[in-house]
Amino acid sequence: MTQRFAFLFIMAIAIAGLMTGGVAIASSAPAAPAVQGHADMHAVAPVAPEAPKSTTPWWVWPLSLFVVTFILGILAVLGGVGGGVLFVPIVGGFFPFHIDFVRGAGLLVALAGALAAGPGLLKRNLASLRLAIPVALIASSAAIGGAMIGLALSANVINTLLGATILFIVVIMATAKKSDFPVVPKPDALSQSLGIMGIYREESLGKDVEWNVHKTPMGLALFVVIGIMAGMFGLGAGWANVPVLNLLMGAPLKISVATSKFLLSITDTSAAWVYLNQGAVLPMIVVPSLVGIMLGSIIGVKILAKSKPKAIKWMVIGLLLFAGLRSLLKGLEIWK
Repeated sequence: MTQRFAFLFIMAIAIAGLMTGGVAIASSAPAAPAVQGHADMHAVAPVAPEAPKSTTPWWVWPLSLFVVTFILGILAVLGGVGGGVLFVPIVGGFFPFHIDFVRGAGLLVALAGALAAGPGLLKRNLASLRLAIPVALIASSAAIGGAMIGLALSANVINTLLGATILFIVVIMATAKKSDFPVVPKPDALSQSLGIMGIYREESLGKDVEWNVHKTPMGLALFVVIGIMAGMFGLGAGWANVPVLNLLMGAPLKISVATSKFLLSITDTSAAWVYLNQGAVLPMIVVPSLVGIMLGSIIGVKILAKSKPKAIKWMVIGLLLFAGLRSLLKGLEIWK
């Protein structure tokens, strides 16, 4: 009953947002110039020709965005990636939206998924607050700075850097290995002083697993970079959080994935407020994107049991490779 009410509430917001956006677009047409008197006709300065107006109805783009994000929601679940990583380069590269609005929507897309998953992960003791809080403090502060930097740069520079970042993510996804239970010979002094340790129930083994972390100073330093990139590009940061937590600091894979998902609800919120304050969050983009991603994720979970994860992973990598090249070439003004 609660899920049905939440879905109906979101759909009501979607309809209201789309209708408001449509009215705003329809009412934004410039008024016809006033006719001047006969005596002033010879003193009128030449007027520059107006740019050709689009004949596409306003509702086409939100509807197209809903369809695309619905597909992205399915692929994100099957490929094990965050929706923001797919959303920003694909929508920014192939839709006629300014990159600032796309990045603002991308943060909210990633934030929606994190908020939906966070309570369940905490309840199951998979997302660790002891690990998340110090990391979130650093990453969220860096994300605010990254958002300010991103909004200060030109669209071409952002597209170029975004394309390079997406291609870097492709390399990480194609080469990175995961370790279910990394070996931590000895926890470092910083992790011990912060109390970063825990126990969780590993159902596949039927026993409780104790875990610690090491190399904490290096990991926290990397989260400064991750936070800046998350805020600057609106990607979320799950693609980088998990390798640092799992492979570098030595947290078990399930703890790393769950804590990373919970981290996004803090990091992305900090950066999203900057975009919201600067007017870079448009309901016409955000509403169909959120509804599409959520519905696609629901379908993706049902398909996941019957799919081949490795094939889906390489399909997502190919999609990101194409979108990254598109963003890079668009920023360099080679492919406009």
